[in-house]
Amino acid sequence: MSSTPAQAARTELSGFNGELIGPEDSAYEEARAVYNAMIDRRPALVARCADADAVARVIGFARAHDLPLAIRGGGHHGAGMGTVDGGVVADLSPLKDVQVDPGARTVRVGGGCVWGEVDRATNPHGLATPSGIVSTTGVGGIATGGGLGHLTRKCGLTIDNILSAEVVLADGRQVHASGDENADLFWAIRGGGGNFGVVTSFRFRLHEVGTVVAGPTFWPVEAGAEVLTAYREFLPNAPRELNAFFLYGTVPPAPPFPEEIQLRKTAGVVWCYAGSDPEEAARLMAPLLDALPEPLLHFTAPMPHPDLQSMFDELYPRGHQWYWRADFVDEIPDEAVELHAKFGAEVPTVQSTMHLYPIDGAAHDVGPDETPWGYRGATWSTVYAGVDPDPANAELIKRWAVDYSDALHPFSAGGAYVNMMMDEGQERVRASYGANYQRLARIKAELDPDNVFRLNQNIRPS
Repeated sequence: MSSTPAQAARTELSGFNGELIGPEDSAYEEARAVYNAMIDRRPALVARCADADAVARVIGFARAHDLPLAIRGGGHHGAGMGTVDGGVVADLSPLKDVQVDPGARTVRVGGGCVWGEVDRATNPHGLATPSGIVSTTGVGGIATGGGLGHLTRKCGLTIDNILSAEVVLADGRQVHASGDENADLFWAIRGGGGNFGVVTSFRFRLHEVGTVVAGPTFWPVEAGAEVLTAYREFLPNAPRELNAFFLYGTVPPAPPFPEEIQLRKTAGVVWCYAGSDPEEAARLMAPLLDALPEPLLHFTAPMPHPDLQSMFDELYPRGHQWYWRADFVDEIPDEAVELHAKFGAEVPTVQSTMHLYPIDGAAHDVGPDETPWGYRGATWSTVYAGVDPDPANAELIKRWAVDYSDALHPFSAGGAYVNMMMDEGQERVRASYGANYQRLARIKAELDPDNVFRLNQNIRPS
């Protein structure tokens, strides 16, 4: 009887620094699970890698056995590209080291960390680097795909703050990538996703962000068109210190939200003033608030940056059904406003939502070809997220997200943020990288000509 991949791995990878888990093991069900419960795949082997040597050995094993290889950091990818049926998952979760250098304003972060771990390490020093809006998200996925969040307008994208990285290549080599060493690789991993190697460690620039003034403002969903119209004019002209993303959604049925507005459908804004003075924050928010009717709720307060980053964690725990669509947007014309109002009022479940993330301010300081992020001129990134804990609602939330996205796509800039896309085909990937795709394909051909790292928003070797 021939051995299974897990049995073969235990024989061939003796002394492996980590854990090798197959379908026959008691830890398998937990090991194979990813954040999105809509993804239900059964890898032949989950290899939890505790160092870069272990990563290199797993890559070699997968190649030797001609098995597809998935790389998992935090496991949050909407399309489930951190796992694979019948193949090998290189799980980086043991790579948890976080080292802060307050004097140099840098942090070195293991490729298996989640952002909450980074935020908790940097905040005592009054420092932060930009990331997303959910603290359980993996560092590696955000940091190689782009990085939109509460600090984008002040501090740029996450990729704009990567100073160097340690990378394991498809042939098993372990290399250092920076502006001075392996410069093409360094360029490619800052937005090109996991196409070029496995990043086992990042070094990020830190910014003086300790306390922020943050929180939500909600209006009745019926006022959505009015709110979005005012928002589209207000935010691009606001100072960089003020970030605010627009949303359609439902008020969660739990504290701290007042009972009388729980489960109300709303149009809203989630604020982040990257400073500690609530009076200054109120002054900067006032032009939008004064232009609109009285909100159902306006709650902003000084808080540590990690508290803001984890604000949505309980609303979006691991194990719910997710379906994403996304687009970059230059402008939001009146016709698009009306369509948003229609679909926003039809949000199907408590956790389903549409977000407009600003990508101006510091994100526009970087040129369109300085990183693979090809839409530096865009003003917003839209995400349509159908979310619910009940598998019976999977088709409902998917249909809403797809219909919403299809209706608004004619008003998009063409491509989308790759971290918020499902598996939507090669042309969609090309559109999302625009003019930078060909350079990425050339670098891919040099570093991974056999397309070992293909379970991602794939850039095919030229």
